[in-house]
Amino acid sequence: MTFEYLQQNREWLLLECLSGSQAYNLQLPTSDRDMKGIFILPRQAIYGLHYVPQLANESNDEVYYEIGRFMELLEKNNPNILELLSTSRNVLFRHPLMELIKPADFLSKLCLDTFAGYAYAQIKKAKGLNKKINQSFPEERKAVIDFCYVVEGSKSLPLTEWLNSRGWKQEDCGLPRYNHFRDLYALYHNSQFEPASFRGIYSGADANDVQLSSIPKGAEPLTVLQFNKGAYSVYCKDFAAYHEWVNKRNEARYNHNRALGADYDSKHMMHTFRLLSMAEEIAKFKEVRVWREDREFLLSIRNGAFSYNTLLEMAEEKLQNMERLYAASDLPERPDPLLAEEILVRIRANFYAGKK
Repeated sequence: MTFEYLQQNREWLLLECLSGSQAYNLQLPTSDRDMKGIFILPRQAIYGLHYVPQLANESNDEVYYEIGRFMELLEKNNPNILELLSTSRNVLFRHPLMELIKPADFLSKLCLDTFAGYAYAQIKKAKGLNKKINQSFPEERKAVIDFCYVVEGSKSLPLTEWLNSRGWKQEDCGLPRYNHFRDLYALYHNSQFEPASFRGIYSGADANDVQLSSIPKGAEPLTVLQFNKGAYSVYCKDFAAYHEWVNKRNEARYNHNRALGADYDSKHMMHTFRLLSMAEEIAKFKEVRVWREDREFLLSIRNGAFSYNTLLEMAEEKLQNMERLYAASDLPERPDPLLAEEILVRIRANFYAGKK
C-alpha cells in the first residue's frame, strides 16, 4: 500500500475530508488545500509483515491513517484524530462503517493535556520564536577573544582594546592557567623574552576555548586575563539556533509578520488559541467543534491585532480557567481501550466480509 496506490484504488478508503484552514473556517484566498483521511489495509497486509500505519504525499499536505493506527491515536485523544473524526463539513467521502465511531464515546479528560497541553507547548515555542525574531546576528560568529577581559589598574578592559592600545597581536601572547581559579589566566607577550614563541590566545575563528603556552620560569605576567566561557557558550548556541531558524523559516510567513509589525508567528499563535478554545468546548459541551464560529477573532490574531504580551496574558487566563473546567467536568479520565478494540474488530470484520 502506497499513497499513489490508495489514490488509484479508493475502495480501501473509509473517510476523506478537507482539513486545515478549510475545515476550521479559517481559509484565505492564499490557503493551501490540505486533506486527511482513513483507509483500511487489505486483509493479507494485516496478517503479513507489511503493516502500513500512515500514508502521505511528498509535501505532507495529504495524510491518511490506517484504521488501526487511527483507533490507537483516538484512544489517546490525539487532537488531529479527534478533529478528523468530528469534521462535519467538507467531507468528501464517508464509509457507512464510520458510523460505528462516535466522538462522544472517546472524549475524556485527556483532552486537557492533548489540546490545552499542546497549546501550552506551542506558547513556550512562541517565546523562543519571539526571541529569534527580535535577535539579530551577523553572518560571522564572534570569536573567543571577544569574550576575554584583562585587568588594568582597578578596571577591567576588553582584551581587544588592551592589545590595540599597545599595537600587539593576540598571536604573540601566551597564557598559562591560574590553578584553583576558573577561566583565569596570566598573560605574557613575546616582547618580554628573547627569543619567545607563544601559541597565541586562541587558535582561530573556529576555536571554542583559549589555548595554553609554556612560559619561562621566573617570568612575571603583564596582566590577568579572564575568559567568560559561559557567556561565549550561550552566545554560540544562540548564534547557531538563530541561523538554523533563518535557513528553515517560512519566508512568506516571516515577511507577513514583519509587515504586520508582529514579533511572533501570527499564524502559529492563531492556531494556539484555536486549540485552547476547542479544549474549553470539549469540557463544556462534550464535543469537538472543528468549524470555528470565532473566525473573526482568530483571524484578527493572524492579522497582528494583539501585541505579543497581550496574547500571552490571554492564553494564561485561558489555561487557568481550563484547569477549573476539567476538574468540574464529568468526562471520564480516559477513553475505554476495550471499546476502541471492539469497534476496530467490528469494522475490519464487516469490511473484509464485504470483500469476499
